[in-house]
Amino acid sequence: MKHVTIVNRTADSLWCRTGNSDGHQVLAASSSATTILPKHCSELTLGFHLPSEKAALANADWDVPANGFVVQFPMPLGAMWKVVKVADECPWRIYRSRTSRRHHTLLIIPRRELSSFLSDMPDSSPLSDLMLPGTHDTMAFYGWPISQCQSLDTPLSVQLQSGIRLLDIRLAVIKGHLVAYHGLYPQRASFQEILSTIHDFLTSPSTRHETIVMSIKQEDFAITPPPIFSQLVHDELVNGPGGKDMWFLENRVPLLGEVRGKVVMFSRFGGDGSGWEGGLEGIGIHPTAWPDSSKWGFTWQCKNTLVRTHDWYNIPSFLSIPEKTELATQVFLPPPNEPPFPILSISFFSAASFPLAFPPTIALGFGWPKLGLGVEGVNARAGKWFLDKLSANVTPADGQEDKRTHDAPRIRGWALFDFFKQPEDNAVIPLLVECNYLGRDGFDGRAN
Repeated sequence: MKHVTIVNRTADSLWCRTGNSDGHQVLAASSSATTILPKHCSELTLGFHLPSEKAALANADWDVPANGFVVQFPMPLGAMWKVVKVADECPWRIYRSRTSRRHHTLLIIPRRELSSFLSDMPDSSPLSDLMLPGTHDTMAFYGWPISQCQSLDTPLSVQLQSGIRLLDIRLAVIKGHLVAYHGLYPQRASFQEILSTIHDFLTSPSTRHETIVMSIKQEDFAITPPPIFSQLVHDELVNGPGGKDMWFLENRVPLLGEVRGKVVMFSRFGGDGSGWEGGLEGIGIHPTAWPDSSKWGFTWQCKNTLVRTHDWYNIPSFLSIPEKTELATQVFLPPPNEPPFPILSISFFSAASFPLAFPPTIALGFGWPKLGLGVEGVNARAGKWFLDKLSANVTPADGQEDKRTHDAPRIRGWALFDFFKQPEDNAVIPLLVECNYLGRDGFDGRAN
């Protein structure tokens, strides 16, 4: 027999029944309850806990409807967590994770519309107060296993529809035009094609309230003089789809309401800003320093915002995957002495080095780690970390005080992944998106 803690991270009251039992438990919004799972039972029925018209008028107890969603959730041998398969019409995403050998957690979160989740966020939110999923080397689809960082089945349009809001665009100059590049490999997409896809997304009726942060970095600095590269970015941006009106180019972290339908420039190029209106103040968010592969991270100032950055990519080998994951996730936790000004946390979950740490190896791992034969990748480990954070910050359904309710911090920041849709067909990104709703007024009952 196993103990299962069911965490209701939705705004609705739910009822649940294990196996074929006649009894049921009621879970209020943002609460949890622990039940005993009979041996060999891996089935749960969930439903909305709604009052009947008569009960509502009488202010009586809640009625339990007869119908619900039957959820099968077997746990593969050795797996630390998994996505529970549910019917297409089910309004929830459900995750199961292993707390110990005899204690598991079942997390229930709403099935959000990933393509337009920012439309739910208030205009007054600075981008530093949002969790933005991103892709490292967004356009690196070729050059496996050295240069490829994203799957061919996740082109830019799919990334945007899947909830990606931070793009890492690496460019080089080819015959006088900017083309996506990573290392020695051209990535077959021009900057204009990238801009066209983004313009289509930001002008679509269903996604015109979104925003995108685009980091731009020069890949051919050994061949093309940086001032020429910077001028080409400026010219192609101004003359591209959407023109300059599509861009937010001030050197500060904006409020969401200022940049809906726009691209926020994050310039990792530009030198002294020559050729740009306003110089360095007109080339977007502009880091003052970017140490190469700093293991312990670094900080820099963007006006009144302290930016904490983790970008340790040159790890010794796949044996450093656990340490890489820990350092990449810890940057999202508030510092011990939180300063009286905004903090923006940026973390790259990507890493690569030759010959024992190619991008696919670090992101996805290899072998059969669930059976103890192989190595679990950064993506799966990061997914477990976010899953644990979302599962911890709840109040028990019995009304007793839970210290974790106050101890668990809100998770905000910008997170960039390689092969972002793995594991389990985009299992991690919905967890990051859900962090935006946690602790925000109007979604789980707590003040913003």
